[in-house]
Amino acid sequence: MAQPERGTILASQQPRIAVLLPCYNEEAAIGATVAGFRAALPGATVYVYDNNSRDRTREVATEAGAVVRTERQQGKGHVVRRMFADIDADVYVMADGDLTYDPKAAPAMVDQLLSEQLDMVVGTRKHEEASAYRGGHVLGNKLFTGLLSGLFGRSFSDIFSGYRVFSRRFVKSFPVLSSGFEIETEISVHALELRMPVGEVETAYGARPEGSASKLSTYGDGWRILKTIGTLYRVERPVLFYGSIGALLVALAIVLAVPLVITYLHTGLVPRFPTAILVTGMIIIAVLCFFAGLILDTVTRGRREVRRLAYLSLEAPR
Repeated sequence: MAQPERGTILASQQPRIAVLLPCYNEEAAIGATVAGFRAALPGATVYVYDNNSRDRTREVATEAGAVVRTERQQGKGHVVRRMFADIDADVYVMADGDLTYDPKAAPAMVDQLLSEQLDMVVGTRKHEEASAYRGGHVLGNKLFTGLLSGLFGRSFSDIFSGYRVFSRRFVKSFPVLSSGFEIETEISVHALELRMPVGEVETAYGARPEGSASKLSTYGDGWRILKTIGTLYRVERPVLFYGSIGALLVALAIVLAVPLVITYLHTGLVPRFPTAILVTGMIIIAVLCFFAGLILDTVTRGRREVRRLAYLSLEAPR
């Protein structure tokens, strides 16, 4: 029996596909973006969630054939939370409304999700135009990707890609907590922590059309992403997080205590009493950090089991 070509949705499966496009002031690009996804995925419903745009984003999206809805809380994380809660489908395709992601790659990503029974497929960005992906952002992506891999043991080639395809059980088991652009990091860590089957597809990444401006703040959002990674590491890896703090305190205490011990062995006296008190306090705090990590690890394990059960209770992609 002949195998279907990659990039062609299997007609016999007829999955309900929802294309989710969070938007903020994308009048210049949203029309072409909606048209591109409608052409690439003819059977899909395209949803545009407007996030308090001050231009004609809503009108243009409606004219292009999208279902337009509104999220009043500002920030991409709030929009994703609302989209995941509102929309019911078998397959979810999420992209930005700025025409930087190639809609023609969506069928191949959906096919991979279904044929390999994955829960997420990430569209890793391949850019040929310098204006599409600034050098600072490329460097930051590599640094954060390496950091995530070092902290959590695994990572993706492009953790900040906004082009992703999800299964229903991923979407409905994902407790979105982020409010801004750090949402992609949270999505990646959620998949890694629950050891979900995931894949990657290389996709073209283009420059924004004229009249469309990036809302990403290189330093502001970079700092928020760094804090998000730190928070997720503290929550998901409490033994390592608090154990590292405890180990650092013990090392410092030993450095401070060595001269005191040498003096005591020679003279039988402890002349620097404040230092001795400081060392004792540091050791006590270090022990508390170790035990806090152990206790929180038990709590984290329980939370992870609950999330895993919620994830497994939903139907797998077909």
